[in-house]
Amino acid sequence: MQNQLRRATPGDAAAVRALVRAAYAKWVPIIGREPVPMTADYDAAVRDHIIDLLIVDDSLVALIELVVEPQCVFIENVAVRPDQAGRGHGRVLLAHALALARSLGRKRLRLYTNKLMGKNIVFYQNLGYAVDREETTADGRRIVHMSRPV
Repeated sequence: MQNQLRRATPGDAAAVRALVRAAYAKWVPIIGREPVPMTADYDAAVRDHIIDLLIVDDSLVALIELVVEPQCVFIENVAVRPDQAGRGHGRVLLAHALALARSLGRKRLRLYTNKLMGKNIVFYQNLGYAVDREETTADGRRIVHMSRPV
């Protein structure tokens, strides 16, 4: 098995969109709507954010979308193809985000997730992320903001 990380290009936008939609589909019945990443504009995201693709044996299996901010790196999205879940790909991508943040001199990584995605919250806590705060958005979503030092 050969793993490769590479930066997404505009030509990857459709594959990014398809992977994200597949990865988040399981949450639709739990939260009662499509999670925000399922509705994002990936043509713009590939252009404006850092999206790194995890390729295993020439197949896209996971991705991480990052936004470099003045004080930290924001993890916009981590998505793993459903048939590849539980194989450590998310951990690889989050370690990559940590290394990138360090290389850019940022002191924190931050992210947020829907409170109803409890497995994700536990996953992030197991990787050193702490809950910073919770909020309810205008459209009724319960959002958990998390971060960790770099």
